[in-house]
Amino acid sequence: MITLRGVKALVTGANGFVGGHVVRALLAEGAEVRGLVRAGGDRSNLDGLDVDLHEGDLADDAAVRRAVADRTHVFHCAALYAFWARDPQVFYDTNVEGTRRVLRAAADAGVERIVYTSTHAAVHGTFDRGGRADESSEFNLWELGDHYIRAKRLAEQEVHELAAAGVPVVTVNPSGPLGPGDYKPTPTGQLLLEFLRGHLPGYTGGGINFVDVRDVAAGHLLAARKGRVGERYLLTNRDLTLRDLLRLFADVTGLPAPWLRIPYPASWLGAQVLQGWSNLVTKRPPLLTVPNIRATRRYFYFTNHKAVEELGWTTRPLNAAVRDAVEYFLRRGLVQDRRRRRIEAFWAGSAPP
Repeated sequence: MITLRGVKALVTGANGFVGGHVVRALLAEGAEVRGLVRAGGDRSNLDGLDVDLHEGDLADDAAVRRAVADRTHVFHCAALYAFWARDPQVFYDTNVEGTRRVLRAAADAGVERIVYTSTHAAVHGTFDRGGRADESSEFNLWELGDHYIRAKRLAEQEVHELAAAGVPVVTVNPSGPLGPGDYKPTPTGQLLLEFLRGHLPGYTGGGINFVDVRDVAAGHLLAARKGRVGERYLLTNRDLTLRDLLRLFADVTGLPAPWLRIPYPASWLGAQVLQGWSNLVTKRPPLLTVPNIRATRRYFYFTNHKAVEELGWTTRPLNAAVRDAVEYFLRRGLVQDRRRRRIEAFWAGSAPP
């Protein structure tokens, strides 16, 4: 079997949710790992790991070029994964311009293989609950107005153009990742955390695909070993309506799932208020944005057939990802004591205190 033992890898965003797991997977295979991280970022995901850390920002071309020097493989995991920012331009500066800068520097340095971390949302979204997109599906999400999705789609276009010009890059498209190490947390982890805190009054329509973040990391390594240059691979697992996702959270934790389905007009109005309050007052991310609610009219369902067949990729049950993510949030003290005790009692099989 082809392994990555002995390769010299750079992981951008090495301290992040996905990047941290890619680092661990590379070290487990015997790779020499360098990480590009921003100054002042949380590095708890790298505690105790043998990683050569370079500080730098994707906007700093010199720092990027220093990081890629002498590397054989580059895993570009760094990105702004969020659904709101004070200035939307930051999505394009980070996710488009930053990606172009990393790939060009890697190509100039003569790396053997680049794996670019995109997203399932850069592929497709359907109004049909029974539909499932694949890597060839035509992108149709411009009208959502989501700057993260738009930027990631534009970044993919840059990646495909560079691949056509001879840059040895493979793209992976993970769905919503769940699991331990989501310290910010990402929007996916924030949804779980709000459930744990009892802050979700109900659920909306639509559906999303979710995957264990450790399977995503394994998919990155498989793409480096077996992926075809210029191709993209969906790293997706389980399709769930939002109602079924909350029921899964309830099954794992013993906490009650919200029973109220919130009509689209009410959720749209609520998102307008929350987003406006963030823009004008708090300057902090809202629980919901208007593009989020527009997306609830769609189903982000996918097949992972290509990754399974070409890369030999496998997935584990999503329950394990949820359980491990919950344990991580509990260890970090992010859940109220009363609800934490209920979860721990449920796991112990005893009556809640």
